[in-house]
Amino acid sequence: MTMAGPSFLKRLGPGLVPFVPYLWLAVFFLLPFLIVFKISLSDPAVAQPPYRPVFEWSDIAAFFSGLDLENFATLIDDSLYLDATLSSLRIAAISTALLLLVGFPIAYAMARAPQKHRPLLVALVIMPFWTSFLIRIYAWVAILKPEGLLNQALMGLGLIGDPLNILNTETAVYIGIVYAYLPFMVLPLYASLEKQDHSLIEAALDLGSPPWRAFWTITVPLAMPGIVAGSLLCFIPAVGEFVIPDLLGGSETLMIGKQLWSEFFSNRDWPLASSVAILLLLILVVPIVIYRDVESRQLEGRR
Repeated sequence: MTMAGPSFLKRLGPGLVPFVPYLWLAVFFLLPFLIVFKISLSDPAVAQPPYRPVFEWSDIAAFFSGLDLENFATLIDDSLYLDATLSSLRIAAISTALLLLVGFPIAYAMARAPQKHRPLLVALVIMPFWTSFLIRIYAWVAILKPEGLLNQALMGLGLIGDPLNILNTETAVYIGIVYAYLPFMVLPLYASLEKQDHSLIEAALDLGSPPWRAFWTITVPLAMPGIVAGSLLCFIPAVGEFVIPDLLGGSETLMIGKQLWSEFFSNRDWPLASSVAILLLLILVVPIVIYRDVESRQLEGRR
């Protein structure tokens, strides 16, 4: 009997391994999503919790009859949420493009550096993570404000006569996002570029290809997995970013993350905030699913 137990577990163990990721997703993604979705179908209430109906086994029929789509109708009727969504997508897209322009040369230089120096360079890239995200953003407030370090330095060098008005603008938001998310762009790019065979570039140059053409026809296509991964890692959180636009962008910067925070904590309208969260999730997840489907079809076609 004692021998049958371990042998049974050995046979059953490998079969259970594939279910672990699905269990993880069900507990930490599907279940919270269902809770948020239920709240989005509720109505606000001055109570604890601040929404109705609340699920009760004794009256399930009344619970389901109290759910409706009024919050999603509000999102469609109120142009504020559409403007915030479009503004968030625009700011995130521009920020991702800037991150790619800044991060690609850094990752390329790291990949071409001597092997012994690469661990140090990777450590320097991830070093900002050792400091609190909030403190780093507050540091940019001190740098960008009219009497801050940037304006003092530029005025000291005689490059400007009056302080630049950068803080509380979209420019400050772009600066903050590029600074905060740069490691998320550099590391995937470095992982792709570091694996490339540099002899391909040498062969192209030997065959008479200009350096810029060899770069665009060999290096960039081979780095495409890192470009896509880094862009997604930066674009997705940038769309829902709240701290950076709130501290650096001021009250006029319109982003869906700020609206979500305002509905939750200022207006205490949890149902409407939950519907905004569902909308944000759909905006981010649906394109990724479509991209993965197209990519898988392309891989099957190549086979």
